[in-house]
Amino acid sequence: MMGDIERWRGQGGEIEKMMRGDLLGLKAYQPIIPPEVLSERAGVPIEGVIKLDGNENPYGCSPKVGRALAGYPFYHIYPDPEQRELRKALAGYVGMEAAHIVAGAGSDELIDLILRLFLEPGDGVINCVPTFGMYPFCTEICGGKVIDVPRDKSYTIDIAGIKEAVGEKNEKTKIIFIASPNNPTGNITPQRDILELVKLGKVVVIDEAYYEFSGTTVAPLVPRYENLIVLRSFSKWAGLAGLRIGYGIFPALIAEQLLKIKQPYNINLAAQVALQESLADIEYLQDTVQKIISERERLFQKLGELKFLKPFPSQANFILCAVVKGNARVIHEGLQKKGIFLRYFDTPLLRNSLRISVGRPEHTDALIEALKEMC
Repeated sequence: MMGDIERWRGQGGEIEKMMRGDLLGLKAYQPIIPPEVLSERAGVPIEGVIKLDGNENPYGCSPKVGRALAGYPFYHIYPDPEQRELRKALAGYVGMEAAHIVAGAGSDELIDLILRLFLEPGDGVINCVPTFGMYPFCTEICGGKVIDVPRDKSYTIDIAGIKEAVGEKNEKTKIIFIASPNNPTGNITPQRDILELVKLGKVVVIDEAYYEFSGTTVAPLVPRYENLIVLRSFSKWAGLAGLRIGYGIFPALIAEQLLKIKQPYNINLAAQVALQESLADIEYLQDTVQKIISERERLFQKLGELKFLKPFPSQANFILCAVVKGNARVIHEGLQKKGIFLRYFDTPLLRNSLRISVGRPEHTDALIEALKEMC
């Protein structure tokens, strides 16, 4: 394939000249690799892969989901473009009117839609690094300008730095993204700090993809502020990552505009059925969430006993670890050979670091044993 690309460029590259120049140099987002590829890469059977790199739910979805998907009779019909039943179900879960709810193919789609709605070419987006990589990725695709404001050593957002970056008269800065709990650091942003940002008059997007693991939310405040948005996901707590379903809680005017500009049938029927069945089996899902929270605390303790690691407290379903003695890349690659997959970071604010998703107890035991053998 690369040979074909180089050949076409050698013939003049007329098609390339027609493409948006700002996208040609865009660095691709680094996605999570699927289990079958990991299995082949490690040379272990797929059932032997311990996948702790994607913050997925190791217990899977509600058993009711599979049964409902198998028996659903209307896959040949287009889904409701206005998401009426879906938004009604989500409104009941959130405790808010459906007029404030819009669903997306994962919260990723909603990030993209928000940026499309607000950004003119060159408009600024505040990105509190280190954080979720989709914010800068989508901003650049939408023609915006990413303004990085580093967090401090404890990964708390820098309120003064954000205010300075926005500037009192800087109308070109439109949006502030805050993940809470933050990915990949696991810490929340207090409500008082969020409200301080809301006062700036920019669109403040609070990404609560890991809300069910923290229990901390600012969603009830959304109807009171015209510029506050909360995003949520069913990928993590409900085990629906493969079906791509998320939602946002918006001021009613923003929700109305997003429903207007989204793809008409953006939520497929399988995802819609799965979400509704998940909400009908809350007790089961809350039980798995509690199992993950309990295992998170045990994993944190076990990691803290290893002298070469510094785990950071987390309110999500993962733990960030700084490798204080040794090489994180070497550890990462060594674990891969054993069929254990983590997320590796070596960026300026995440030097020599690993992010470990919380798995089942047996996954924790296998990981800790492998780490002890390696170091």
